[in-house]
Amino acid sequence: MMKNSHNLSLLFRWIVYFIGLLIMSFGIVLTIKANIGCAPWDVLHIGLYRQFGFTIGTWSIIVGVMILTISALLSKQFPKIGAFLNMIFVGLFIDLYMMIPYLHTPHTFGAKLIMLLVGIVITGYGMGFYISANMGAGPRDSLMLALMERTGWKVQHIRIIMEIFVLLLGWLLGGPVSLGTLIFCITIGSVVGISLPQCQRMTERIITKPIKIETNGLSR
Repeated sequence: MMKNSHNLSLLFRWIVYFIGLLIMSFGIVLTIKANIGCAPWDVLHIGLYRQFGFTIGTWSIIVGVMILTISALLSKQFPKIGAFLNMIFVGLFIDLYMMIPYLHTPHTFGAKLIMLLVGIVITGYGMGFYISANMGAGPRDSLMLALMERTGWKVQHIRIIMEIFVLLLGWLLGGPVSLGTLIFCITIGSVVGISLPQCQRMTERIITKPIKIETNGLSR
């Protein structure tokens, strides 16, 4: 019974994890389609896409591979499977969403701003769900944690340095740095701060409810 409960809990955690990746990827694409600037990492991916071709999602995967390799060398630990799945599926989901025929950039600045803000909120809730599943950090978070352990610096300082470096590199490659980039950087932390506790509560309810039903059924 305990083994069945554990397997069921693990299954539902993976389901929540992938739902989170789907939601987060859609939010990312909305911020890109708004076309008034986007997140620093997406500035880099778009800059690479403009310079060398492929797709934005493909560059997300390639950059993720590089980041996981650096993280593994710094921490001397093999990344968790969740980090690889995050890297691969977010890239695939981004490319799939980018191909939606009716998802166009709005014509007016006000509509673009609304699209960006909606994208930020959706991204934040997607992050909340995938993090609450507790199936492993993504490539960028893995690098942040590895640098924190190696340098002893505070996580916020490392995160700021990483974001500035990535943003500068993306801008030099021709990525879209604009008002939306500033808005994303200012707001995403607060959005995740609100969404994560909510997603954690929902995730625990989703995971524990079927286990209780199974346990009740077996006890009869």
